[in-house]
Amino acid sequence: MTDFDTRPAAGADGAFPGVLVSRPDIARLAGVKRPAVTNWERRHADFPTAVNPGADIERFRADDVLAWLSERAVPANARRPGEAAGTTYGDRFRAGLSGGAVGGLLRAVERFAGPEADRLRGSMPLDRYLYWLLYLVMNQIVEPDDGLANAVDTFRESDREHDLPEDVFPRHLLAELADTLGRTPAGSAQESRAAFDHVLVLWRAAYAREGGAFFTPPSVSRVMAGALAAVRPGAVRVHDPYGRTGELLVAYLDAVAAQCGSALPQVRGRVPERLERQVAEWNLRVHHGGSVRLGEGRLTPALAPFADPPGAFDVLLTNPPFGRRLEDVAPPSYWTYGAARRTEFDWLQYVVSLLAPEGRAAVLLPAGASFNAGAAETVRAGLVEAGAVECVIALPAGLFTLTAVKTQIWFLRPPGSTTAADPEVLFVAGEHLGHRLTRTQWTLSDDDVARLVGEYVSWHRARSAGRCFPGTPGLSRAVPVPGIVEHRHSLDPARYVRPPGHGSAAGAPGPDETRDVLARLSHEIASLHARAEAADAEAAGWLGRYGL
Repeated sequence: MTDFDTRPAAGADGAFPGVLVSRPDIARLAGVKRPAVTNWERRHADFPTAVNPGADIERFRADDVLAWLSERAVPANARRPGEAAGTTYGDRFRAGLSGGAVGGLLRAVERFAGPEADRLRGSMPLDRYLYWLLYLVMNQIVEPDDGLANAVDTFRESDREHDLPEDVFPRHLLAELADTLGRTPAGSAQESRAAFDHVLVLWRAAYAREGGAFFTPPSVSRVMAGALAAVRPGAVRVHDPYGRTGELLVAYLDAVAAQCGSALPQVRGRVPERLERQVAEWNLRVHHGGSVRLGEGRLTPALAPFADPPGAFDVLLTNPPFGRRLEDVAPPSYWTYGAARRTEFDWLQYVVSLLAPEGRAAVLLPAGASFNAGAAETVRAGLVEAGAVECVIALPAGLFTLTAVKTQIWFLRPPGSTTAADPEVLFVAGEHLGHRLTRTQWTLSDDDVARLVGEYVSWHRARSAGRCFPGTPGLSRAVPVPGIVEHRHSLDPARYVRPPGHGSAAGAPGPDETRDVLARLSHEIASLHARAEAADAEAAGWLGRYGL
């Protein structure tokens, strides 16, 4: 039995109009213990208020509770068997009220992309199969009534006209997938997005093994997007000149939407390959609705130096390709800080040239870009002394699925901005953060993301108010440009931030220092495992090309 009732509640017009629930109902439907509901009320000022405060049994509008719970994901250690990452307490609550099951679409997608993938795809390459699955999931989400049927009918009509080969239009496969997905609607918007993202990550991994185009880890995307959304509120023109599968634009729109109903900006981007461009457009449509047409891009902007208007964007964030040499490229006009010998230093100068006055950018780069000598040092020196570099955040190793390269986030501004006067650079040493996700992969927790974003935002606000930023021992430090020049323009945070536990008392190392050493060794081991797996995958790819 339950004690929730359906007496009319004024103004209730959501998924469960008129339904009222008590605190025990909320706990049971959300799958938590009764004290958890009381703790939510005490700790969160936005928790729904009772419609009959002071009564013996206070009741709450179910729709209000559902909306509140839908913003809170179930932690990994609290998920039930069968609940996928991304499941919220709202998913449980909705399913309990409607008599449905949480995560039906997610479970179907996980099955099709996992245990049943080899049976269903047959001789079809895995990346092609996952692409079709992603297409069908997208249609089920954006047009739940008849999107799947219309998509399959369109291909059937084209098949009748052109007799498409099986690897282009897998007739039986699409029929089976579409039939099952069509009978498995998502329980919530969060579940829809989690189902799409699950296939997206797998497709990107399968596709990247051939092309080397790596998916930006979600936690890294959130650091880049959250920081920019906080320091540049109200930005209108947002751009990713190397959009991959749109993950950074999606993360930025998520961050803006979380800022109490801020108007969504105009987003645009460029993606070099047709399939990636199509998937990026699907990604933006699933997560934020509407259609976004992305343009064509190049491996490095020096090959198309007039693709984007200079000085045009309020916010720019990108994960460009790096580590490739530029040969026989005519110096474009934006190379004002030095000749670029590698793609990352071409991208850095291009990004700065695209920023509007007071614009901000976040660029994901290999750690070596912050300390390599030669032409790299020349470009760094020009950027630093012009005041174009605001912050460098070092990230832990092992965040990427298919590569062990260490990365950093560079935050940039146009040299003419008001805050570029008397410049300093904030260094954030986040290598010791994160936790193991799999044997070879690490991720940043919500608290880690908040710490990294918080350091940059706090420094930015202090600078804007004319105050000194004290930094956080073991995590961050602001360094004036002359201090960076003394170190040959190195921008490696490890050079300026003392790691946690550094300087312990003489004799046996203290607990903090020991933990730091062990954490760094664990990162190095994870990095070596990931590098070995990537080498194995590359070797298997080459052998496969020769039928071995």
